Amino acid sequence: MVHVLNANRLLCRTLRVTRQSVRWKTTAVERAVKYKQGQQLHGYTVQEVAPVPELYLTAVMLTHDNTRAQHLHIAREDANNVFGVAFRTTPMDDTGVPHILEHTSLCGSERFPVRDPFFKMLNRSLSTFMNAFTASDWTMYPFSSQNKQDFENLLSVYLDAAFFPRLRETDFRQEGWRLEHENLQDANSPIQFKGIVFNEMKGVFSNSQNLFAQKAQNLLCPSHTYSVVSGGDPIAIPDLSWQQLRDFHKSHYHPSNSRFYTYGNFELERHLELINEHALKKFSRIEVDTSVPLEKHWHQPREAVISCNPDPLAPDPSKQTTVAVCFLLGDITDTFESFTLSILGSLLVSGEKSPFYQSLLEANIGSDFSPVLGYEGDTKEASFSVGLQGIREEDEARVRQIISDTIDSVIEKGFEAERVDAILHKIELGLKHQSTQFGLHLGVSLLPVWTHDGSPTTALQVNTHVEHFKEALANNPKFLQDKVKQYFKDNQHRLTLTMKPDEEFEMKRQKMEEKKLAEILGALSEQDRSSIYEKGLELAEIQSKTEDLSCLPTLKVSDIERESEATELSTVYTGGVPVQLCVQPTNRVTYFRAVSDMGSLPAHLEPFVPLFCNVVTKMGAGSMDYKDLSERIDLTTGGLNVSTHVMDHHTDEHLYEKAIAFSSYCLDRNVDKMFELWTEIFNRLDLSDIGRLTTLVMMGAAELAGSLAGAGHMYVMAHSASSLTTSAQVKETMSGITQVTLMKSVAEMKDLTAVVQHLKDIAGHLLTAQHLRCCLNATPDAIESATKMTEKFISSLPSPVSQPPDQNNMSRYMKDSTFKPSPHETHFQLPFQVNYVARSVKTVPFTHADFASLRILGRLMTAKYLHREIREKGGAYGGGASGNSPGVLSFYSYRDPNSMKTLEAFDGAVDWAVNGSFTQADIDEAKLSIFSQVDMPVPPGEKGLRKFLFDIDDAMRQRHREQLFAVSRDDLVNVAQQYLLKENRLSSVTLLGPENPATQSKEWDLKKQGASN
Repeated sequence: MVHVLNANRLLCRTLRVTRQSVRWKTTAVERAVKYKQGQQLHGYTVQEVAPVPELYLTAVMLTHDNTRAQHLHIAREDANNVFGVAFRTTPMDDTGVPHILEHTSLCGSERFPVRDPFFKMLNRSLSTFMNAFTASDWTMYPFSSQNKQDFENLLSVYLDAAFFPRLRETDFRQEGWRLEHENLQDANSPIQFKGIVFNEMKGVFSNSQNLFAQKAQNLLCPSHTYSVVSGGDPIAIPDLSWQQLRDFHKSHYHPSNSRFYTYGNFELERHLELINEHALKKFSRIEVDTSVPLEKHWHQPREAVISCNPDPLAPDPSKQTTVAVCFLLGDITDTFESFTLSILGSLLVSGEKSPFYQSLLEANIGSDFSPVLGYEGDTKEASFSVGLQGIREEDEARVRQIISDTIDSVIEKGFEAERVDAILHKIELGLKHQSTQFGLHLGVSLLPVWTHDGSPTTALQVNTHVEHFKEALANNPKFLQDKVKQYFKDNQHRLTLTMKPDEEFEMKRQKMEEKKLAEILGALSEQDRSSIYEKGLELAEIQSKTEDLSCLPTLKVSDIERESEATELSTVYTGGVPVQLCVQPTNRVTYFRAVSDMGSLPAHLEPFVPLFCNVVTKMGAGSMDYKDLSERIDLTTGGLNVSTHVMDHHTDEHLYEKAIAFSSYCLDRNVDKMFELWTEIFNRLDLSDIGRLTTLVMMGAAELAGSLAGAGHMYVMAHSASSLTTSAQVKETMSGITQVTLMKSVAEMKDLTAVVQHLKDIAGHLLTAQHLRCCLNATPDAIESATKMTEKFISSLPSPVSQPPDQNNMSRYMKDSTFKPSPHETHFQLPFQVNYVARSVKTVPFTHADFASLRILGRLMTAKYLHREIREKGGAYGGGASGNSPGVLSFYSYRDPNSMKTLEAFDGAVDWAVNGSFTQADIDEAKLSIFSQVDMPVPPGEKGLRKFLFDIDDAMRQRHREQLFAVSRDDLVNVAQQYLLKENRLSSVTLLGPENPATQSKEWDLKKQGASN
């Protein structure tokens, strides 16, 4: 216990020193509460000052006097400062004009007339986030940074991009759509549609779940902007003209239609001064009406049927129908009503005791809930949806009846008090749990209400809403039942949407695209065709041109802190099990993690470990069935999570660890209850409910299959790396395409008895103290009691540790002497409209001198070569190279119309690097970009995890930091030659996408329809 006390004293001493050192400096909240309503600040007037103690912040609302632009500042003692400017964007067609404008605005502006300053600033900044979002009715440009100069640099670029973009025709053609010859150098080659957003949206709608969700919104709100695809329908995108894009910017991207958001501990007045100086003072107020009217509510329900691609990974081909009932609710600017409906939505569908979970999922007639589920408050009027996917077509009526009967049952019986308490507990815990991007997430969550002229400061008052809710429930015990009757039973504005597979779906989409192309080409004159050829060459020349970037602001490598922040850790041993302790200001939340090594697990059980992780906290334990266990988890914790954990040894490339990781957190007052739950699961796990297991298997298989279209680049990188290192092979087996196909086969089984036995055997090996290590993050006041509860938990476990603790941590690693790295070329053929391509190359471990150079090189090739070749020229949504994973460097592309051309681009990047076709400024920018990742803010609950999970201590991190600083031009050329050149490298390629003539040769391993490895 001495280590605990020392750690406690250490943090107390640190806090005292910190308070003494900043006693003279006011905090962000202290500065904010001094502002007064009506106060004038740099062309703004303060409208409201609203302290929100439950979120440790004060909100300041202001209005720009001249333009009436609105500004919300959230003052909070958080160094990860956020800026965002948002516009209400309300398209009235499917051309994707707001989405394409979002892309094109970031392609150069008046002050920064260079190609894509947004992407270039990724390499000239220490930002912790940079992006832009297009929603159904708003567009936002946010970033975050911990560095004050960096914040101001990015602010100047973002403001100019939003208000003064160049919007050149070439940018529109690159980002949106264009007609271009397949071979740019051959005017006789076929003319095709190209464009980044065009291909991005083809990728989006390759996922049937995205298609269903989009159609549900379009059909539920058919009278205005929600009836169209704001991101753009690929069939309609070619209807958008360059002039229409510019007109949309003029009418929507004006300060009078804007909302500014700032967050963090930087000074508000400096923000206002810069925003006014760089942008707002150059405008006058105009009348802008981009408001979204309320939907006229229906007098009777409606129905619709849509088609989709058949799912080649469906366990049962006859069960591919999806049906959902969608209800239009109320105006989201009524923040208390929205709060109530969000709670009601959670009560109806969240957790194993929710009515719809029990009535729909436990019936085992479908694989999972429908793609749209529960309360959605992102549009002018909220909605609620519920249904099933993976059902037989003839079960559609049954699902609809179940939904109707469940609503009637809830109106009659109401909800158990414990379930309401669990939802309120989740809200309380959510207020205290700290995340890396709290400020960004807070701003995005407030934007829907604010966009539609609701009060964001009222929406922040969570405790007020909670008290109001409790009061309403106390005054009327049937308060929630009345809401169910009002919004679901009596609500005629409801849509029943059914989606059925069509074997000809993809062919029909292709024919529509071909018809659209033929119509456009048929109307062209010879002069028009000649212009297409010339414009193609012109765009390629612009894309290849080296630019002078001196107009862009940048940080320097010298601005990066030389020393990394150290984290004080201590370790105690109980029953031979090491427990890492990290004392942190966690807002009275205790974080627990554990890792159980599975090096001794028999090989035939290993593929089933991910399924075990998925079900172990969702079955039953002790006297609790899975429903009781779920409720206890919700009432006392933020969730009990179990996942696979595979890592390379930081020095020896032949060693690796494979394990499962446990994690949970809770309010300090519930620590004993949290450990009681883990104790029951470890000691008295109940896997006997086959029906429950069947439900979880079907849900897990559906979720994995659905993830392929959205995260295809991650799957192909994992698969291509799997033949190069043992750890990569294990990772792919547990979380890659191999696992997707295994879960498909498990879901197809008629009898899960053998699977249950596998899960029991896994539990017997892993739910013990034998190979366990634990970790606690808590406040000084809670760390000692949390440690005692950890000791009690460990002492209850079977298989006590018989050997003395391994101080060097070497016992956690294993070596597979049978594994031999080998190259492969694999194509997983799936009915997508786009490709995901990866090439992985074997490299070196974390501590190797070359790892830092490879990491910098990956970023350098991405920013200076691959972005241009794969995204700008090739039209893919994304692509690059990542050297962040020890042992492997991976090239990749995402939502890519090309495959073989992309592989050529990967080789081109290597040649470019070997030839040293980059400058010292390019190297410095790559270092800035890598350090922005290295120095990402770590919330208190996650401090020390790098040491606990990956055995990388502060000294090791500092050495890696020094290696990154020291990387030279010669180092980069040398590692490119040594590891990446074709004649030297050991590499593998994986392609995920549609049928491809190039992969029909014997060199390729062709796997059709996601067939198993």
